[in-house]
Amino acid sequence: MVGKALVRALENDPRYELILRTREELDLTSQTAVNEFYTAEKPDQVIVAAAKVGGIVANSTYPVEFMIDNTRIALNTIQGAYEAGVGRLLFLGSTCIYPKLAPQPIPEDSLLTSPLEVTNEAYALAKITGLKLCQYYRQEYGVTYHSAMPTNLYGPGDNYHPENSHVLPGLLRRFHEAKEDGLEEVVVWGTGKPRREFLHVDDLAAALVHLLNLPDPPDWVNAGTGQDIPIGELAQLIAQTVGYTGRISYDTSRPDGTPRKLTDSSRIQSTGWTPAISLSDGLRLTYQDFLASNQSATLRAQ
Repeated sequence: MVGKALVRALENDPRYELILRTREELDLTSQTAVNEFYTAEKPDQVIVAAAKVGGIVANSTYPVEFMIDNTRIALNTIQGAYEAGVGRLLFLGSTCIYPKLAPQPIPEDSLLTSPLEVTNEAYALAKITGLKLCQYYRQEYGVTYHSAMPTNLYGPGDNYHPENSHVLPGLLRRFHEAKEDGLEEVVVWGTGKPRREFLHVDDLAAALVHLLNLPDPPDWVNAGTGQDIPIGELAQLIAQTVGYTGRISYDTSRPDGTPRKLTDSSRIQSTGWTPAISLSDGLRLTYQDFLASNQSATLRAQ
């Protein structure tokens, strides 16, 4: 999802020549494959947007896979870039790197100050490893390796798997299917009380391009909207977007995860970037893409 958004943002920019590989063409968990790619292509700049991602259920069920795959991706791409002479690298993490009970909004300085949320601890530890490795390479060797920590992302190309997706695409698919099937009720996991912040993936792509053009970027920055919404209200907004008019109930046997996760994005905004797509507009655009992908049998649901 993020990779495609970056392509949309950069493909017509004369300052960049994109060197792209699909997951099938380049296995980032293979150090040999990554090193061969760097040797052959010799990129000037690298954006590490790839990751093994999923929602609460996927993270809780497969912590070994989430930690191993994401740690390997971070180590291979960052170390390989330095050894290949890449002078600039931008690594993408996630705001789940911050403590479960971090101050709200979450400042960058709260990293490693208290325990993580257990439901996505494995993923968070892998992303912290990548962030710190970038910081250490910059500190020790003088290369401009830096990181961005986006909040919850959504938009074209999202994963709509019924069990392993994140909350927004999972709800969008559930309400769409309930509308199509004429169901009287949609069940939302958890209590609906936790608050979450959502950033459209095209806004993130704009933020990343902005960071690449800063001569001396911070070691890491949050990228978010500075606004959050209870999951229950999000469900109602998605239902309205989809056109579902049935009843919404809550399965309180499912975990809620972190009670609140709102980012303090003042650091990146002080450098001149602000998000441009509202949640209501973003949901409308995302649902249009969902319908088109569903009709063409290209919907991502893995």
